[in-house]
Amino acid sequence: MIPKELVKGSLKSIVLKLLAENNRMYGYEITKEVERLSEGKIKLTYGALYPILHKLEKEGVVVTESKVVNNRNRIYYKLTEKGNTTAKERIKELEEFVQTIKILLNPQTGFESCVC
Repeated sequence: MIPKELVKGSLKSIVLKLLAENNRMYGYEITKEVERLSEGKIKLTYGALYPILHKLEKEGVVVTESKVVNNRNRIYYKLTEKGNTTAKERIKELEEFVQTIKILLNPQTGFESCVC
């Protein structure tokens, strides 16, 4: 399992990427998809996920839709036009960060292999 401290700074980018790829998702669906894609190495708690979703909504990056499923109200999150732009930017930033970390962890390969 990956420590929460390492995931914390990347969580917004992860959520944005999932929403960009899946059009709209609800909270439980996001947590399960992260767990599935990470092969169980990342398990999001609702206490970590929902503050991010609410912040993204406040920033105008996502909008919500309510739908009743099995007599329960399910809140779906969907990127706005601004959200699509933000998602592309944040994903690119995260990819650059990961590449830089790889270089720092294996400096003998040098920066010539960096696509930064």
